[in-house]
Amino acid sequence: MAKDERDILKKALERERNARKQAESILEEKSRELYILSQKLEQQNTVLKGDLNEKSTELKGLFDNLVDAYVLMDIEGNVIKMNHSAVSLFGYDPITEKVNVVKLIYKEDIEYAMQSFSQLLKEGTFSDYQGRVITKNKGVRNVHINASIIKDENQKPIAAQGIVRDITKELAIAKNLERKNRDLNDFAHVVSHDLKSPLRGMDTLINWLREDYAEAIDEKGQETFNLLLNKVYKMDNLIDGILKYSRLDEISKKEEIDLNFLVNEILHILHIPENISVRIVNPLPVIQGDAPRLQQLFQNLLNNAISSINKNKGNIAIGFKEKVDHWEFYVRDNGKGIAKAYQKKIFEIFESLEDNEHSTGIGLSIVKKIVEFYEGDIWLDSEPGKGTIFYFTLKKT
Repeated sequence: MAKDERDILKKALERERNARKQAESILEEKSRELYILSQKLEQQNTVLKGDLNEKSTELKGLFDNLVDAYVLMDIEGNVIKMNHSAVSLFGYDPITEKVNVVKLIYKEDIEYAMQSFSQLLKEGTFSDYQGRVITKNKGVRNVHINASIIKDENQKPIAAQGIVRDITKELAIAKNLERKNRDLNDFAHVVSHDLKSPLRGMDTLINWLREDYAEAIDEKGQETFNLLLNKVYKMDNLIDGILKYSRLDEISKKEEIDLNFLVNEILHILHIPENISVRIVNPLPVIQGDAPRLQQLFQNLLNNAISSINKNKGNIAIGFKEKVDHWEFYVRDNGKGIAKAYQKKIFEIFESLEDNEHSTGIGLSIVKKIVEFYEGDIWLDSEPGKGTIFYFTLKKT
């Protein structure tokens, strides 16, 4: 072999050795990186497994300790899993016996249940199902159910889950309370009728006595008769107040009410002394409500404002502000004002700061009850000698 050829071969081998060393160096570095990465992945995997076990334990604890019943079923209605509360409620354990939800539905509710299940499949969820179920241990129970569909990666429904709450006791309490309220209203109507009859008789007899024996009764006797009549009038007003209070819970039809018209009608009905002026600060809104309740609300507050004014010039103002989810109204007067110690007490029934035939102690309790009926609040800002502002809110509907 010629010298030139040997030199070329030698250089080629040298380049090959260098290339091999370089490749080995790169391979070693990448192997090191791969090893470090694998170690990190292993550590991360250990952490993830720990987190998964922890979350699984938490989920299992939540599942087992959930107060409401939890039911998991396939699309055909076969129960796959129940938590302890569900097993306790229904009396069945899917681990030991096969259960289909149709078996749990009260027979008269099956059509309603099937419609609800179709809605669940269509919309993926429902949250307002109320019906009856048949249990192994407790007979027929009333339940409320929130349910949702579980889908696979292709968005195909594969199962359904529901949170079931036993509301049998709550419904029984509500029905019992409704019956008691109805009985109480009936009692109030009967008692008011029975009480008003002798009051009318007393009023007539007292006036007859005053007329027939006018010459024989001196001034002091006339004052005594006036006191008796005032007591009769106060009793009559008290009975009317109790009747109004008892009727506030009765369901009535809601409609659009123009409060400007309603308040102006009230102002024409009320006896407003000449020294008192009433103004509507800004045009009142049109709201959804029922006229009788709203009339009582504003009329009682205006009556209260009028009766509180003991100045030569009285001022009453009515206004409102619109909030996001409610209306905020106020009735302001420059009357006597109310001491801090009495500001909460005045909303209690039969509580009055004055003792006269016009004050029954029911007016402001009626106001509070009406405001609460409209899911609102009522409060006041008052200073003795300067006046009072009653604020109240009514929820928008």
